[in-house]
Amino acid sequence: MTVQAVIEEKLRAGLSPVFLQVDNESHMHSVPANSETHFKVVVVADAFEGLRAVQCHQRVYGLLSEELQSGVHALAIHAYTPQDWANRTEAPVSPECIGGQ
Repeated sequence: MTVQAVIEEKLRAGLSPVFLQVDNESHMHSVPANSETHFKVVVVADAFEGLRAVQCHQRVYGLLSEELQSGVHALAIHAYTPQDWANRTEAPVSPECIGGQ
């Protein structure tokens, strides 16, 4: 199973999101081809209701602690409640890597 698939599985099981998008953005960074080290996560879940942004991120980090200790170098988290997500059209675009290619 790919790292991306594991991330998706763990977030679905742990948060029951109404929307989940996990993008492998490793190709945008200075890593070998086919790496799975940099991810962008957009997750919309009722589980975030009443939490501050840092608490939402802590929930995600907790679910993905193994992956973050074993190869995932960067995780851009965009966590929303369904109400917050309804006010957006999309998640922020990831910035270009400043480390070069």
